Amino acid sequence: MTDAAREALRLSSLCIHGGEGMDGQGAVHTPIYNHTTFGFASTQGILDVVEGRAEGNLYTRYGLNPTIRAVERKLALLEGGEEAWVFSSGMAAVSATFMTYCGSGDHVVCIGDVYGGTYELLADNLPSLGVETTFLLGSELDRLPEVLGERTRVVFFETPTNPSMEVIDIARVAEAAREAGALTVVDNTFASPVNQQPLAHGADLVVHSATKYLGGHSDLTGGVVTGPQRYVQPIWGWRKNLGQMMAPETAALLARSLRTLVVRVRQQNETALAVARFLQAHPRVRRVNHPGLEGFPGHGMARRQMSGFGGMVSLFYDGDAEETAAVVDRLRLFTIAASLGGTESLVTQPVTTTHHGMDAEERRRRGIDDGMVRLSCGLEDAEDLVADLEQALG
Repeated sequence: MTDAAREALRLSSLCIHGGEGMDGQGAVHTPIYNHTTFGFASTQGILDVVEGRAEGNLYTRYGLNPTIRAVERKLALLEGGEEAWVFSSGMAAVSATFMTYCGSGDHVVCIGDVYGGTYELLADNLPSLGVETTFLLGSELDRLPEVLGERTRVVFFETPTNPSMEVIDIARVAEAAREAGALTVVDNTFASPVNQQPLAHGADLVVHSATKYLGGHSDLTGGVVTGPQRYVQPIWGWRKNLGQMMAPETAALLARSLRTLVVRVRQQNETALAVARFLQAHPRVRRVNHPGLEGFPGHGMARRQMSGFGGMVSLFYDGDAEETAAVVDRLRLFTIAASLGGTESLVTQPVTTTHHGMDAEERRRRGIDDGMVRLSCGLEDAEDLVADLEQALG
């Protein structure tokens, strides 16, 4: 199949065939090339690859490895990007993107809730390099034009956000950022390309923690950034020199996982909505955050820019930290763990894990309180998950 023919395929077909091709031995998927280096027949051949005149394999830390290049082509196709780079983790992808586009004296705008590690990067690490960040709540989107300035290089946000499930208007933010000369970078981890295509709504770059839905089996750690070649290409040098490359073995696991991405995520969408509806009716639950609920503040925007509502749910239990922890501890089918997006359902209190490092006052400002519980719905039967929650909530 030609590259042009692959690009014309729909999402499920791209998950299987995108970036793939039989090797010389007839393997139906790209094998694991766990080689650190690749040989050439001539000095001119290696120069052609090094200087960009020819595509080829050279050195795995550079990403010039057939297993890595194959999964990158697949990921670019899934997000509608021209190019993609994979990384050793989601935070590696995020940090390399900021290092590429921000230097001393530059400014970032971060909208809404973000993963705790991203918040620490922006609030604690980048200021030491002279990069300052303005943090806007999702409810403060009207303030975006006033905080954008001539020093603003990147506007960054997740949608839906972690852990509040806020849905940010990608097109609106991208338009404002473009007028200010800044790039719009969207973390699409919670949605995945199955539920949302940020590039189609005006984003310049999309990042993922591939550890989550893209990997989907809790057995790999990785990250990805994708978008137009002119924006993705400059990030390559930071990845190479910071040593942030994904291992070929991990790239092969990721390619394996992507082949089932659509069926996994669509099932998780259905299960999470069933769980959210149950929780919404429970007397001990103060509030439920899920974009699929009609009463959720971001439901209308989610319907406009998403094709599915995702497998994540957060709830607020009617109790203090100790009582909430007791509910979490009583769960049997949900495993207490900090990740998400896998085949197994997970539960965590953000104040004890993902947002534990955030200042308590900042958590309060964002509405992340002691009674908040985050659920990642896996591939178990929805009825079994509901029964588990019912016995735990009492």
